[in-house]
Amino acid sequence: MLSVAGCKGMAMGSSEPVVSLVGASKSYHGKEVLKDVSADFKKGSVSVLLGPSGSGKTTILRAICLLTPLDGGYIRMNGTLHGYEETSSGYRALPERKLTKHRRGVGMVFQQFNLFPHLTALDNVTLAPVKVAGQNRDEAESLAKNLLARVGLADKAEAHPAQLSGGQQQRVAIARALALRPAVLLFDEPTSALDPEMVSEVLDVMVELAADGMSMIVVSHEMGFARKVAHDVMFMDEGMIVDRGTPEYMFGSAAHPRVQNFMRRIL
Repeated sequence: MLSVAGCKGMAMGSSEPVVSLVGASKSYHGKEVLKDVSADFKKGSVSVLLGPSGSGKTTILRAICLLTPLDGGYIRMNGTLHGYEETSSGYRALPERKLTKHRRGVGMVFQQFNLFPHLTALDNVTLAPVKVAGQNRDEAESLAKNLLARVGLADKAEAHPAQLSGGQQQRVAIARALALRPAVLLFDEPTSALDPEMVSEVLDVMVELAADGMSMIVVSHEMGFARKVAHDVMFMDEGMIVDRGTPEYMFGSAAHPRVQNFMRRIL
């Protein structure tokens, strides 16, 4: 697998957005967690969201994968409304029964692995293509085996989650997220639940996906990954994007004092 240190020079994504947030707003119990956020995420690029806890990073991911409906604004994927419909009075979230098809365009990798403990690694990866996409079982298993091999776990297909390390479980979760061939892959602190020695094996898989041109939006405090792999870094604070730019800019010459203070503390 590639190492994070060796991934400079990866191709930049296209100028076309794979996902667009337009005026995204969200409140919980009267507290605004997203405040009129608009942002494009380019096809084939890696965007990393940084910022303190509670700044709205995870809410953006959950909104894109249609687990959290926006209170205002809407989302487009590849130029088409994603989970929303236009009405005479504006945009509104689609009802739950209509969201399944839209969700298939997004793969999500959570902090916790969320694997089904009674299923093997192979069955965990096979489940969505069969149940959600209606794929033939043999075809789904063939795809799942290829994906497990892609994340370095070809020999663990018949293992149950309890027989796998944390890093291996997260790699199975990545294979599962890829099984529906999503347009974009979302990562919410994918290494935060791992022991330090297991972090690199997950980051290496993410580096390889980035090198292959996978569109990725990543919430992470792995600064080495953000500096070496990201095409685009956003800094969020209090529900807003307060600064955005290349890793060179964000880690070197970002003008916003909130970004400067955060970087000094976390680095």
